[in-house]
Amino acid sequence: MTPIGKALRYWHTLRNLKPSQVTARVSLRLSRPVLAPMAEAPALRAAAGAWQPPAARSASLLAPTSFRFLNHSHSLPKRGGWDDPALEKLWRYNLHYFDDLNAVDAASRTAWHRDLIARWIAENPPAMGTAWEPYPTSLRIVNWIKWSLSGNALDAAAQRSLALQARWLSGRLETHLLGNHYFANAKALTFAGLFFEGAEADRWRASGLGIIHRELPEQVLADGGNFERSPMYHDIFLEDVLDLMNAAEDFPGLVPAATLYDWRETAGRMLSWQAAMLHPDGAIALFNDAAQDIAPSPARLVDYAARLGITAQGPDSLVHMADSGYVRLQAGDAVALLDVAPIGPDYLPGHAHADTLSFELSVGKQRVIVNGGTSTYQPGATRARERATHAHSTVELAGRNSSDVWGGFRVGRRASPFDVSVQRKGPAREAAASHNGYGRIIHRRHWSLDDAALTVSDALQGGGSEATARFILHPEVRPEGGPRDWTLNLPDGRRLEARVECGKAVLEDAIYAPEFGKRFATRCLAVTLDDGQGCTRLSWN
Repeated sequence: MTPIGKALRYWHTLRNLKPSQVTARVSLRLSRPVLAPMAEAPALRAAAGAWQPPAARSASLLAPTSFRFLNHSHSLPKRGGWDDPALEKLWRYNLHYFDDLNAVDAASRTAWHRDLIARWIAENPPAMGTAWEPYPTSLRIVNWIKWSLSGNALDAAAQRSLALQARWLSGRLETHLLGNHYFANAKALTFAGLFFEGAEADRWRASGLGIIHRELPEQVLADGGNFERSPMYHDIFLEDVLDLMNAAEDFPGLVPAATLYDWRETAGRMLSWQAAMLHPDGAIALFNDAAQDIAPSPARLVDYAARLGITAQGPDSLVHMADSGYVRLQAGDAVALLDVAPIGPDYLPGHAHADTLSFELSVGKQRVIVNGGTSTYQPGATRARERATHAHSTVELAGRNSSDVWGGFRVGRRASPFDVSVQRKGPAREAAASHNGYGRIIHRRHWSLDDAALTVSDALQGGGSEATARFILHPEVRPEGGPRDWTLNLPDGRRLEARVECGKAVLEDAIYAPEFGKRFATRCLAVTLDDGQGCTRLSWN
């Protein structure tokens, strides 16, 4: 990249940051915080409500000191090993979350959990290393408290450590990042302020509730979608809101009734959004940074919400989530999920992919067309490939990305969708949108779904040689035929016919990453646009 190109990249990356993010980052780099010791923790507050079992994740503690995160297993040595630089940063983050305290069948591992908490306290000195970074600290505070409220008493040492973590966090809020990290900080302070009593706990609770009051209406859009436009982070955030309700109702009278009403209404909208964005197999779609088995499963979140008295109706056959920018088309047993969204908040695009106008398709419970997914957050070639346009079922122009994703979590120039329309037309459900991610060359895409077929039409206006529309196939789908007529064989014996009505198609190798740490080889139907035009029809019985 030329010096001018680099300068423009930094300009587009930095110009959308909030001034508060810039000043907070400078302050964070210059500050040298000192954590005063706390001899005793505040007294515990007596719970007077009825704590509901939270949504459980998959178990991650395999043995007393053996863990499995991100589909990678590792054991701690006899001493230390909590911050091994040989392990991926996200893996180390998970190590310090303590999610297993509230995971599936956690009660069978209670003795391991007690030993692990004691070891963590002994081997992670305050304010040092990954353990004490604000985000893992926030999740750990919540998990320890949820574990205690589920009937597992924290001993005096754990109570002192928990209070010390809350005190540390209160001075290290992630205002330089904002978004889900900042909300997690606020959730942890609210939990600590409910769990403990006294003046200091009241300050933690007031700080947490104040942040939530400001951030909730910004981070959850009017249609119920999370503003980062990731189905995975949406479910993590939904769990946060449900947890807050659960804790507030276990300590009645400490959270204003109007606030609880707002949380309940927000959770209902989020459940409706989640339902509209699920494939028939019950799992999330892979738009932006999204992977399965990170958040609790959608079904467990629905059950958790029901225990708290919150339900949502199933989606209609045509749903336009206009605020977040997604569309659900359903006809018969076919479901298409469409991305006509901005890449995310202007000041927080770190989890964005260059996937504008991509889509996914299921027929029955079988995923047919997919996006490439996310297997890692580790900066490098794999992360760059998974965020790139060619890893998504959309149009790539001359090897370029529709948005300039770079550096692991950076975005320079951004695609902006426009001319979005959604309608019923006879038996069909139709949607159309355009984006300007390729500068003066505009990509326009139209989808039409009925009981028998999905037709996807592409047009590039203003030029557009060397443009390719990719249809990434799920690894269980076996293609055969060509060059214009293809048969897609599904594992249940069904056969889909793919007819390239405009353009030239070939099969390419592709990668599908439905979970962190998992990458599967698959195939992709790559359609070279003919004079800027492409049209592919997928039909089934």
